[in-house]
Order: sequence, then structure tokens, then C-alpha cells
Amino acid sequence: MHTGFVSFVGRPNVGKSTLINKLVKTKIAITSDKPGTTRNIIQGIYNDEDSQIVFVDTPGIHKPVNKLGKILNKGAYYSIEDVDIVCFLVDAKAGLGKGDKYVIEKLKDINKPVILIINKIDGLSKDEIFLKINEYKDLYDFKEIVPISALKNKNINELIKVIKQYLPDNIKYFDDNIVTNRSMQFMISEIVREKILWLTKEEVPHSVTCLTEKIIKDKDKNIINVAIIVDRDALKRIIIGKNGQMIKKIGTLARKDLEEILNTKVYLELYVKTIEKWRDREKYLSEFNFGDFTE
Repeated sequence: MHTGFVSFVGRPNVGKSTLINKLVKTKIAITSDKPGTTRNIIQGIYNDEDSQIVFVDTPGIHKPVNKLGKILNKGAYYSIEDVDIVCFLVDAKAGLGKGDKYVIEKLKDINKPVILIINKIDGLSKDEIFLKINEYKDLYDFKEIVPISALKNKNINELIKVIKQYLPDNIKYFDDNIVTNRSMQFMISEIVREKILWLTKEEVPHSVTCLTEKIIKDKDKNIINVAIIVDRDALKRIIIGKNGQMIKKIGTLARKDLEEILNTKVYLELYVKTIEKWRDREKYLSEFNFGDFTE
């Protein structure tokens, strides 16, 4: 049995969350085309007959322009220090940019294997992929370079084989039936937040927070209440929408995902709450610290 912790790092929107979902074959990390969608460090656990790999999804590393950016970067840097292997993801179609070079400079201070993953190769020819490999290979002493398409599930098995070569431990950290370190409350909240980001586009900033306040198991269904927390009434009106149409769309999409994950019928109730001061918001969030399910 070979085991270890593997961190995914890279600039925003290179496909880290999509990849971790493919590797653990369950949706544990939300995705959108907005930078900064991932705000928390999420672990996804991969198991097979001879290995257990704990993948760590992190916020995209970028040159911060505000306090939130600094906090997200700090979380990503921490994950680099606390793992056995670092996987640096880049976007093949976007090409080498300043964001990639910024991350590479941060990687030069670490002393552990770094694997370059060139993502989004779907649609590229072999010659184009080879050119992408050459574009990056001299920028850093990568242990391995693996081209993949997380979205199309291409070359994922090869990536697993490569990572296994560098796993340092032989201790199993999680039971086989565990796929993430995050609670069901967290997963539900994130899925609702994902749908908000999908449907509202640039209208709603990343300050929106979702909180699962209650999960009640009732015979053949789960009754779930989620609060959508914003910092001003203008955002509240956007999320609710005209005649409540937007929040209805958010709930419909979220419920579909939740029924698939929970494998049961879901009655999902969403409401929007305005809490203007961060101090008051943190106090409100801290009040909800209970187990995954309320019987």
C-alpha cells in the first residue's frame, strides 16, 4: 500500500476542481468560469487496490489585488508546504502566461516532487501538445510532465500511475468509503453557491456565502434549508430575481445535483439574508456548528 498527500496548484481557472472531481469520481469541488470559485482547501480521497492518494484542491494562486485574494493565496501556499507531492496545473489552450510564471517562482522555494499537468489538451494535435511541453519544460525541474483533459477524462489513469511513483507513505489515512474531508453541510452549501455563480455571472461577487442551516431526514427524502448570505440588499434582489424566478432556477439546479449525491429525493428551501458587516456575518456563521444530519 502506497499513500500520500498531493496538492493541486495553479492560477485560477486551469481546471483543478474539475480534475479532483474526475479523480475521486464524485463531485466534491464546485466549478465555474469565475476566478476564485474555490475558496476553501478541499481534500478528495482516491482509493484502489494498492494505493490511497489524498488530493488537495486549493484556491487559484494569483497576484492578489484585495484582502480576499491574499487570504486565498495564503491557503494555497499552506497546502504546498503540507503535502508530499505538488501537481502544477496549467491551461494548454490559454498558453504560458504571467500567472503561470508567478506560480513557478513560488514553487522554486520548495523541496519536494513537482509534477506538471498540462490540462485542456482536448482538440489539440500531438504536435501542438509537444510544443506545449517544450514551452514549460525548461522553466522548472519538473519530475514528470503529464498532458491531460480533465473535462474529457483523457489520460487520467496515466496521471494516477505517475503520481504513484512518488508516494512516500504506507499508512492508510481514510476508510475506503470516504471521498472527502468536508461535511455534507459544506458540500450542500457549495453546490448552491456554484449555481449562483453559474446563473448570475458577473452580477454577484464572490462575497456571497451559503450556509446549510438544517438537514432533516424524513423517510424517503431530505428536507434541506440553505441561507444565501449577501452584504447588501441590491445583491439580494438580484439573487431572488423578478417574481422569484432567479432563486427558483438556483434551487432547481442545486436540487438536481443534491438528489444525485444523496441518492434520495430532496426538498430544498433557499432564502436570502442580508448581513452587511463581516463581524456580524462571522458571528452568524459560528452559531451553526452541528453534525451533518438532524434526525
